Amino acid sequence: MLKLRVMPTLLYKDLTLVKGVGFDSWRRVGSLLQAIKVYNMREVDELVFMDIAATKAGRRPDFQLVDDFADECFMPLTVGGGVATVEDIQRLLQVGADKVAINTAAVRNPHLITEGATRFGSQCIVVSIDCRRNGDGNHEVFTHSGTKRTGLHPVQFAKTVEALGAGEILLTSIDRDGTMTGYDIEITKAIASVVNIPVIASGGAGNYEHMASVVKDANVAAVAAASIFHFTQQTPLEAKLYLKDHGVRVRT
Repeated sequence: MLKLRVMPTLLYKDLTLVKGVGFDSWRRVGSLLQAIKVYNMREVDELVFMDIAATKAGRRPDFQLVDDFADECFMPLTVGGGVATVEDIQRLLQVGADKVAINTAAVRNPHLITEGATRFGSQCIVVSIDCRRNGDGNHEVFTHSGTKRTGLHPVQFAKTVEALGAGEILLTSIDRDGTMTGYDIEITKAIASVVNIPVIASGGAGNYEHMASVVKDANVAAVAAASIFHFTQQTPLEAKLYLKDHGVRVRT
């Protein structure tokens, strides 16, 4: 089994970093470059950067921005937001992204996953699945930063994107996002148990125990988190030390 990765998530909107609850990211949380510099010093395994306004605004990724901050980022970098074409993927990789996250476009144009994986390798293609419980109590995939229903069940969609060539799945519970009440282990486990590619759990981390629980109960390959690192004194390095002490193999 591969060693677990701890991955802070940076959400970018209107020229600043933001965070909120349930994808209502209204609270400004600081400078992008400052956050990257801090994570460089804190032995972060990977960093996730999402421009959460790009798709809803109908614009492409900000390639110049990624080019600028990638020079300061000394860890693997996954970039998402506004990715709609294979040219977008290529350009992001050229300006410094190590992996590219596809969310809305993976639903609109699933063949983009295959085209990206064929041209650049599956290891570059991360499909970001955002889901929440609908009125029937069942999980459903949402797009456009959690604002549009798709009618897709995340487990079936996860199997589909794996078959199309995705190298990883970044699974975010919209219901748990920003709540710091723990990951949605039920849906995370359901997906991790039916795919053979790494699943990154996201949405709900409030303490190190939450991370240990989703790793042990859902068998994920990585844990992504934002609020725990923005609003508490807890750090990625301390998270890895806690996980190691509780029997989880982590990168050191």
